[in-house]
Amino acid sequence: MILSFLFFIIAVLYSMVGFGGGSSYTAILSTFETPYELIPKISLFCNIIVVLGGCWHYFKNNLIDWKLTIPLVACSVPFAYLGGVFKISQKMFFLMLSISLILVGLRLLVIKVKDHHQIKIPKLPLLTILGSSLGFLAGLVGIGGGIFLSPLLINFGWAKSKQAAATASVFILLNSISGLTGQFIKGSQFVALESQYLWLIPAVFLGGQIGSRLSAHPKVSYRAIQLGTGVLTLFIGVKVAYQLQ
Repeated sequence: MILSFLFFIIAVLYSMVGFGGGSSYTAILSTFETPYELIPKISLFCNIIVVLGGCWHYFKNNLIDWKLTIPLVACSVPFAYLGGVFKISQKMFFLMLSISLILVGLRLLVIKVKDHHQIKIPKLPLLTILGSSLGFLAGLVGIGGGIFLSPLLINFGWAKSKQAAATASVFILLNSISGLTGQFIKGSQFVALESQYLWLIPAVFLGGQIGSRLSAHPKVSYRAIQLGTGVLTLFIGVKVAYQLQ
């Protein structure tokens, strides 16, 4: 129940800033002595639950720029699968996890996204490199990759903030599905996921629904939530790095 509560809080915070929370799910599971082969499976599955509602919202409101989203997803999905299938040692897994978490935390705390007046979609080779790299990382470590993608799209003038969030949500959803498929093919832990971690499913679903609705409230400060989420993520990342010693 403690784990479910923590997942609920993470789902609320991350969904309020347009992400799934996979990086923090992964770190929290590591502190509960979850087998590291199982960690990315649970994180990616919870990611799917949280961002699915966001994708529907963006699609319904016609906010998805398919000219930008399709090339990124087409490149990232197969690499997310490869990342899920790729076998790494436990030490390497937690090393990459800690680096990812620290980078995510710093991104939320330091990088301020700023919309450009003119939007120009980059050429296909650049989208291919970006999508492939983030997709592989998503499948390997159990994160969606959207938390890195979104600020890049905005700060380089490739998308407005809402379109970037929409693209990131689709990116997270499809890469999480692809990475999860690869993880299960690499080694099945389906029985353990169904029985031991069943309560995580309603926890992240409820948290994601609450967070997505709170983010639309005019009195809720997006920057305050972003800073709070950044502090939490950075703390967890440093904690995971410390445990490697």
